[in-house]
Amino acid sequence: MSNPQSGILPESNQHALFLTLNAVEGEKSLQAIRSLCAMITGMTDEVSAMDASARLTSILAFGSVIWDTLFVSPRPSQLGVFHERRDGPRIAPSTPGDILLHIRSERPDLNFILARRMMQVLAGSVDLVEEIQGFRYLDSRDLTGFVDGTENPEGEARAEVALVDSSDAAFVGGSYVQMQRYVHDLSRWNALPVGEQEAHIGRTKTDDLELEDDIKPPTAHISRVVIEEGDEELEILRHSMPYGNTQEAGLLFIAYTSTPTHFDRMLESMIIRDKQGYYDHLLDYTRAVTGIAFFAPSVEFLQGV
Repeated sequence: MSNPQSGILPESNQHALFLTLNAVEGEKSLQAIRSLCAMITGMTDEVSAMDASARLTSILAFGSVIWDTLFVSPRPSQLGVFHERRDGPRIAPSTPGDILLHIRSERPDLNFILARRMMQVLAGSVDLVEEIQGFRYLDSRDLTGFVDGTENPEGEARAEVALVDSSDAAFVGGSYVQMQRYVHDLSRWNALPVGEQEAHIGRTKTDDLELEDDIKPPTAHISRVVIEEGDEELEILRHSMPYGNTQEAGLLFIAYTSTPTHFDRMLESMIIRDKQGYYDHLLDYTRAVTGIAFFAPSVEFLQGV
């Protein structure tokens, strides 16, 4: 049996740390990265033992560019680069990133300790592309003021949605990761009446209730990302977190899936106008500045590197 990395399936935390890294060229760098693969589970357990109630977990994931040079095994069947989408002023860019470290818990100090230990192993072998500290905002809301992650699967369905099954036998227990950082225009958003905000999201702001179909606009965020094929809804497992400071703030969007096609369909529905000219009007108030695809292998895969 192949086990998923510790951070994929558990419910959300108060704090998260997202580090995007690029590998330095050379075999020495590759060896350091492989060493972290073998060490990450034990390293996470060691820091977690400082306070088990903090629910510290970690995920180590890799992009398609580095995969073939880092591992002898074939790549996961659907691992590829993040493809840019563009329609008028709406752009989902594709940006560099070989490695993702996703650490989360109830304590930012434990996240910091674990990240420092990981980076010590990788010292001189990677360049830091971006480091984002995410935090829970109020009662699990985005900085727009609306509850985020309402559509997340629950219970056993989380594994069904997030983990690769036996259809790709070498990578059972792994997960495809799609990550984007969005910057919100909060001044313009907060100037909107609540009713207009609710129309752009498709849910009520205070009670987090989905608007009735007869009043929910086809341009609402919910209308664009809830996609059904036959009798089944395309699902992803989100671990997105708000981030920011007084100068720039938004959402670090991250999704774990058994197949990247679900995310692809949602993003295209948001950005690309359909035959009626509809797109996600939430994108008039937020913009993606990064876009990277990774794969998070199983614990057993990492330990066998």
